[in-house]
Amino acid sequence: MSLVLFFGYLAGFLTTVSLVPQVIKMWRRKSADDFSLAMLLIWCAGIACWTIYGFLISAKPVIFWNFGTLLLAGSILLMKFKFTQKSDQKPKK
Repeated sequence: MSLVLFFGYLAGFLTTVSLVPQVIKMWRRKSADDFSLAMLLIWCAGIACWTIYGFLISAKPVIFWNFGTLLLAGSILLMKFKFTQKSDQKPKK
């Protein structure tokens, strides 16, 4: 494996895995209030574009890790919708 490819995979691994603690925290707390819906939508769109870019230039690390990041970002987005609906249904004091 070349040094360039090594750093491509390492960078992708680190940036993708960095989301895991946030996903776990959101799931445990059942809250996504700290995230802006607009930010999440733009972020997911950007990650999707990075994935497409990876396919266009045939860069396996870019494809692989951005697809993984898109799955995690998508789960954050889904939790945002799910947990926001639940908090909207609770009676306000």
